[in-house]
Amino acid sequence: MTVVAPPERLGSSRMPDGRRLAWAEWGPADGVPVLLCPGGATSRRLGFGAGAVHALGVRLVSADRPGLGASDPAPGRTLADWPDDVSALAADLGLDGLRVVGCSQGVPFALACAARGIATATAVASGGPDMSLMSASLPPEIRAMVEAVATDPSAAEAAFAAGADAEAMWAMVTGSCAAPDRALFDTPSFAAAYREALAEGFAQGPGGYARDTVLTMGRWPFDVGSITGPVDVWHGGLDTSMFHSPVLGAALAEAIPTARRRVVAEAGGLVLWTHGERILRDLVRDRDRT
Repeated sequence: MTVVAPPERLGSSRMPDGRRLAWAEWGPADGVPVLLCPGGATSRRLGFGAGAVHALGVRLVSADRPGLGASDPAPGRTLADWPDDVSALAADLGLDGLRVVGCSQGVPFALACAARGIATATAVASGGPDMSLMSASLPPEIRAMVEAVATDPSAAEAAFAAGADAEAMWAMVTGSCAAPDRALFDTPSFAAAYREALAEGFAQGPGGYARDTVLTMGRWPFDVGSITGPVDVWHGGLDTSMFHSPVLGAALAEAIPTARRRVVAEAGGLVLWTHGERILRDLVRDRDRT
C-alpha cells in the first residue's frame, strides 16, 4: 500500500479578511471530503492513505495553517480562529459533509472544528488532551512548556521559535522514535516526503510553528466534553513520544463523551501513515454512534 504521494491538486482560498489559505488535494474531486490538520511544522504536502483515497472515494484536503507553508500569517491567531478558516475553505471548495482528521500538533485544531460542529465526524491520531488541565501529571519537559505559556505566552512563543527549523524538527521526531516509526522514516520515499513537508512548513520562518505550539500548550478555548459528533482517537501502542503517549491518548479519549479509543498495538507515533487506510475507512463509513 502506498503511504504518501505528491498532491494531485494544489491551490489556495481567500479568507474573509483577505488572507490566502493554501491547500493540497488527493483523491476524486467529487469524493467524500476529509480535511487533514497536519502535525507540527509539516505543510499541506504531507498527506496520508495515498493508496486508499481513490478506492474509498475520499477527497482528502490538507491545509497549511496561517504562517506555515504557503498560507499567509494571521498575527495573534487562536485555536478558536481555525474553525472560521475551515468554514471559509469548505464554502470555497464545496466540502459538504466535511470529516476532519488531526495528527499530533494538529489534533487540537481538528477538535476545535468538532467542538464548533462543522465536522460530521472526526479522527485524531497521536494526540493528547488539553495539557494545561493536567499539568501536575505531565513529564517535566512538557510541564515546563505548559507553565511557560501560562506565565508569559509571548516570551514562550519567542523561545519556541528560537532555533526551530526543518533540520531541528527532523532530529527531534526521529531521535527516539519507536521501531515501527524508524522503519518508516528509513523508507526513502517517506523520508523525502516528510523532509519536504518540514522544509515547506518552515518556509516563512519558525513563527507559524511557534504560534501553533503556544496554542496547543495553552488552555484550549473550547471544551472537548461538549463535542457531540463521533470522534475516533487513534494511538500506536508502541508510541514513545512524550507529547502523545498512549497514556495521554487515553486521557483524551476519556474526556470526549463520543470518543471511541482505537489502539493499534504494533504501531508507533506514525499510526496515521502505517494504518491510514483503516483510519480513513472508519471515518467515512456510515455508522450510528452517539
